[in-house]
Amino acid sequence: MNTFIQERQRPTRRFTLPSFGVQVLIGLVLGVVLGLVARSMGADGVDAASGEVDPNWLTETLSTIGGTFVTLLRAVVPPLVFLAIVASIANLRDVTGAARLAWKTLMWFAITALVAVVIGIVLGLVLQPGDHTSVSSDAASAPGTTGSWLDFLTGLVPANVLGLEGYDNGDGSVGFSFNVLQILVVSIAVGIATLKVGEAAEPFLAFVRSALAVVQKVLWWIILLAPIATIGLLGNAVASYGWDALGSLGMFTVAIYVGLALVIAVVYPTILRLNGLSVRQFFTGAWPAISLAFVSRSSIGTMPLTESVTERNLGVPRAYSSFAVPLGATTKMDGCASIYPAISAIFVAQFFGLDLSVTDYLLIAFVSVIGSAATAGVTGATVMLTLTLSTLGLPLEGVGLLLAIDPILDMGRTAVNVTGQALVPTIVAKREGILDQDVYDAPRGGRNAWRESDADVAGQPATASA
Repeated sequence: MNTFIQERQRPTRRFTLPSFGVQVLIGLVLGVVLGLVARSMGADGVDAASGEVDPNWLTETLSTIGGTFVTLLRAVVPPLVFLAIVASIANLRDVTGAARLAWKTLMWFAITALVAVVIGIVLGLVLQPGDHTSVSSDAASAPGTTGSWLDFLTGLVPANVLGLEGYDNGDGSVGFSFNVLQILVVSIAVGIATLKVGEAAEPFLAFVRSALAVVQKVLWWIILLAPIATIGLLGNAVASYGWDALGSLGMFTVAIYVGLALVIAVVYPTILRLNGLSVRQFFTGAWPAISLAFVSRSSIGTMPLTESVTERNLGVPRAYSSFAVPLGATTKMDGCASIYPAISAIFVAQFFGLDLSVTDYLLIAFVSVIGSAATAGVTGATVMLTLTLSTLGLPLEGVGLLLAIDPILDMGRTAVNVTGQALVPTIVAKREGILDQDVYDAPRGGRNAWRESDADVAGQPATASA
């Protein structure tokens, strides 16, 4: 009898999943392996009507898995941006010196962007990626989506309150998409209006905060799929492009990733040290958001996780982080809007044998610092690149040369974007004396990721002023 009781009381072993970051790393490895397998299988044939290559079943499966994840992320972007910006502006009234914090945030956005674009320009001049490429000029083609200053300025004016735009699918049907930049403008206007209205806006703000909590809960469920999505996204990139495209644009790829590495491993740590903050604590705290950004290639899709780790791991007050992080997710793009367009513009000029003057390099810096909002967090870097090329008068056909490896580059670019979006609020909070140093210096657990409970509190008003 005693033996039976002892056996029943023996603790049972429970299977626990590895941390979120480890799951993503496993997904990366599996993605590369399956991508190489899919590429070795070759294509199923060529479509007789269109002449396009039919991918094999494994490539098609990887593409479907990755594409579904990105589609799910994009589906929650419009309500997420609107609700997060409105709630964050409303939270500013609980922050002492809110105007000063806002201006210092924008100032640090500009400073880090300027440093990043200078690195990009220097690397472009030193490595000469346009002169060391085997890509054929036949690959040059004008992009379907372009950007210009006129497009950027007119795009700020919302066509409707939803930021909804129609487009022709080419088959007689009409599709619709959301202009995130217009949603940003609408949400800022509504947020400011709620501050001006005062107590009468409280029921509306209560609804916004409740709706934001619901949207972020849904987003949490999507984020749980990230490790699986990693397999599809990276596997499809390897299967579709392989190492051939990387080889033909090898020096360009090296220049981009060297620039990204310098920003994330030299510039950011230097800024942290100059402000008396531990580099290791910052990166271990921000790692869940950085890893998700690398996989999802969406700053806005990663925004709730970025906000969560900025507050819970890095010690930035919620009232301030709920303003700075959403703003950074739509305008702070050191990877997509600084490093990438700078090196790409120099690549295009060198490829077509065009000389750039000192004025042109100053224009590259100006566009990168001022025009980064054109990327709007989800459009990738194509709009920002065409904005830069059109400003310099360079051939837009050069964009077609770079599209083959864009998904591979976009992973690193987005990871740098999100790192900067967590860095700036941390630095500003430290300099303003509102950073919770105990939280920042706290030991990191092995499962230091965004917890599901965080989705319940994100977007809620702070209980104390910063």
